[in-house]
Amino acid sequence: MKIRPIILCGGEGTRLWHKSTNNEPKQFINFGGWNLFEKTLKRIKDPLFDYPIISTNVKYLKKIKFYLKKNKFNKYRIVLEPAKRNTGPAVLSAALVPNIPNKQPLLFLPSDHLLEKNNVFNKNLIKNSKYLNNKNIFLFGIKPDHPSKEYGYLNVKKSGDHLIKIVKFIEKPSVKKAKALIKTKGLWNSGMFFARKDSIINNFKKFEKKILKNCYISMSKARTKGKIINLNKTYFLKSPTNSFDYAILEKCSDINCIVLNLPWTDLGNWKEILKVFKNNKLKYLKKKNVFKRPWGKYTNLFRGNNFLIKELVINSKSSISLQKHNHRSEHWSVVQGKPRITLNNKKFFVNEKESVFIPVRTIHRIENFYKKPIKIMEAQIGSVLKESDIVRYKDIYGRIN
Repeated sequence: MKIRPIILCGGEGTRLWHKSTNNEPKQFINFGGWNLFEKTLKRIKDPLFDYPIISTNVKYLKKIKFYLKKNKFNKYRIVLEPAKRNTGPAVLSAALVPNIPNKQPLLFLPSDHLLEKNNVFNKNLIKNSKYLNNKNIFLFGIKPDHPSKEYGYLNVKKSGDHLIKIVKFIEKPSVKKAKALIKTKGLWNSGMFFARKDSIINNFKKFEKKILKNCYISMSKARTKGKIINLNKTYFLKSPTNSFDYAILEKCSDINCIVLNLPWTDLGNWKEILKVFKNNKLKYLKKKNVFKRPWGKYTNLFRGNNFLIKELVINSKSSISLQKHNHRSEHWSVVQGKPRITLNNKKFFVNEKESVFIPVRTIHRIENFYKKPIKIMEAQIGSVLKESDIVRYKDIYGRIN
């Protein structure tokens, strides 16, 4: 039996945009000819998979249909949630779509993750699908390549039945605790999981009867038009708001782990986004977008909707002006060197691979006291992303009017 992919596509990506509500949800952001939702669709264009089910809301329906058509998905189902109820009801409602066999394997995929080496991922699916039953659930744990405080972690142990059991979930830890977890072979919790339909239903029956009852009625009373299923609002609103992690995963004793050693990120912050642009710099580099300055140079790599990705090179014994911006914030990620950063009245050094956030209207500067040039990846976020949005206070090159 083929694996049925279920794509969860209702998030707003608020971690990237702070309080603003006028920006693109993370899964639809154009990063230069690609976005995360489309990458997710391309990953399931394989004979291993049945046609997809997408869980979302009416706000994103037009975009989703556009990308499905663009990528030549003729068969699909879209489940429209009438209100936000977190991932618990979203997961269950998608699993309750009619005509899915009880024993069909379901692969739940967030729409906003970047995953490479699809062939490795698929091999792991095939290898573990034979162990699925009507009670267990498999999560995908990622081998960390750095101690991140942005992800949850999994503690795991091998069991006698050739499976790897999850023994503990750890919420987003401090960097210090993350380092300790990695030493004990802790894994990132990717948020992707794999289970049969009857296992999803049985676990809700055991742990979350109220969610099961209301989602079941909401689906049975749904308005279906073609490939679109509009869940019944009255009953969906009666369902408690709860994440799938809290509702099921942290209560179920039969949770296994599929360990993946491959590049993965949820692009949940600008540091991760800047890393993608750094690693793919040659794809975005154009000579006409390289600008010389007295302190070095900057390169505009990509201009998106309300954001701009740049690379800064600050020469030895040089510094940018002491400045602020009235219309944009900035994220800096140090690629090379050890700059001294000024943020209002604070001055401090930043090491390679470390990041700094510069809020709107914060006075700031980068200084290079060393022989080696400093390289910084920069993300500018705001409605005005021009050189005119620079208010200079001090400048060693005489550029203050």
